[in-house]
Amino acid sequence: MKRIAIIGSGGAGKSTLARKLGKLLKIEVFHLDALFWKPGWVGASREEQKMVQSELVENEYWIFDGNYGGTMDIRLNKADTVIFLDFPRTLCAYRIIKRRFQYRNKTRPDMGEGCDERLDLEFLKWVWNFPKTKRLEILRKLESFSSNKEIIILTSPKEIKRFLHTIETAGNLNG
Repeated sequence: MKRIAIIGSGGAGKSTLARKLGKLLKIEVFHLDALFWKPGWVGASREEQKMVQSELVENEYWIFDGNYGGTMDIRLNKADTVIFLDFPRTLCAYRIIKRRFQYRNKTRPDMGEGCDERLDLEFLKWVWNFPKTKRLEILRKLESFSSNKEIIILTSPKEIKRFLHTIETAGNLNG
């Protein structure tokens, strides 16, 4: 695992997994939200997103966390490993509500500077509808990559814990 793309619904834990995996594997992590949200929640243009990602995916090692469907193929085409966090909508919705209070009047570590935590109805709807609107499209896309990439689908926090333990154990055996 040298080039890892982590995708999934908001609240699934992409950023947390990316940080933990980056630490274990000693690989730089790129949080798409931190790269593409400017102060005051101003989004980067699609062209800027494409340009930045096209450059970064040329690095030998990386972990990207985030969906950004319009530029997802840039990452998936270069990744050797894709991790899809396929979590229940209730858990994801609970987590985004919880983090709204946890990071109240603060910027999350995986978010762009000057973007204090917020929660609006549009984002809550996006998370709630993710299984209906995005999940099948992502699974089809992953199926098309399954012959030449490692595709890992994790469906619970317990599976993430086991996955990280496996990576840690393998690292200790190699180290």
